Amino acid sequence: MAEEESGQEKTEDASLKRLEKAREDGQVARSRELGTTLLLMTGALSMLIFGASLAERLQAIMKANFGFDRNAAMDPNMMASQLGNSLSSVFDLVGLILVLLMLAGVVGAIGVGGWLISPKPIQPKFSRLNPLEGLKRMFSMKSLVELFKAVAKFLLVAGVAVLILFQMETDLLSISQQPLIPAVSHSTWIVIWSALGMSAATIIIAAIDVPFQIYDNAQKLKMTKQQVKDENKDSEGKPEVKSRIRQIQRELAQSRMMSAIPDADVVITNPEHFSVALKYDSEGTGAPIVVAKGADEIAIKIREIANAHEIPILRSPPLTRAIYFTTEIDHQIPAKLYLAVAQVLAYIYQLRARPSASRAGPKPAGPIRASSLDSQLDIPSDLQFDAEGNLEE
Repeated sequence: MAEEESGQEKTEDASLKRLEKAREDGQVARSRELGTTLLLMTGALSMLIFGASLAERLQAIMKANFGFDRNAAMDPNMMASQLGNSLSSVFDLVGLILVLLMLAGVVGAIGVGGWLISPKPIQPKFSRLNPLEGLKRMFSMKSLVELFKAVAKFLLVAGVAVLILFQMETDLLSISQQPLIPAVSHSTWIVIWSALGMSAATIIIAAIDVPFQIYDNAQKLKMTKQQVKDENKDSEGKPEVKSRIRQIQRELAQSRMMSAIPDADVVITNPEHFSVALKYDSEGTGAPIVVAKGADEIAIKIREIANAHEIPILRSPPLTRAIYFTTEIDHQIPAKLYLAVAQVLAYIYQLRARPSASRAGPKPAGPIRASSLDSQLDIPSDLQFDAEGNLEE
């Protein structure tokens, strides 16, 4: 079906947003045939199950209402008393049948499309008062389909009725030869079974109508490619707005990252391109965590903050690049780098353990010397990156 405004065909399935909007507007698949079938079948089965008992009670009511004497007829309270007795004797059965019919009606209404309460379908539409629009609806494809369905239902039910008449021809003819009470009982059963058979015929109609209504509703809700693009743009926002949001998010994340640098134990640098700040909780059980990392201007900023807070800064390009390209902020370093980072931290702890008066003197001889840091660290070959983030050969 071509769309009048854009000329595009509705080839795309309805999006979740469009389905929700259609549901709010009350536009869901509904099958009246399903409700009709359930009501007819429930009514026929109810009469088949409870019909005999109900007939006996009605017979007793008729005997009681037509079998009183003249003195009782002159009693002004007799009518109310008889009416009360008559209603109470059939109230439970009739009430049960009505409840079953109500449940069948509810199930038939929500069986396709589910439970939905929306005021929009019942709101007045002045466009329906337009005679030309009314003529269009009368001769529309939907009206033709409904006419075809009505004719098909009539022919199907009429055909089933004729079949039942032929099948019960002997029983119908034998009624005239039976006494009154057996004849009434026999004819009642014929009527109930005939009603059940004709009701069952509507199952075929419902079995065709239900999938058709689901398909037809899905076709009505289909979208053009342009509608899908417009909806995605409205849902996700314009590109410039999303770009600005991402920029703000990066700035907030960077601000949080910078505020964590004063708590770091050491900053390892490239030294020009990359900087990585590590923190290790000696009392905890986890591995060292990357609290900040950055390249170029951010790397310089990390070093400036580290200098301002007297955080040790050590130069080790291979280790810095390995951590930078493999570990995200607030994540633990890879297990393969535990030994190298442990050597760095051991060196830092040795510096901190020196007495304050002697810190200006030579650095202690330990497992790592700052002047030969790169040569003493063991970096696995699969974690050795160049400045572009590519593995070194």
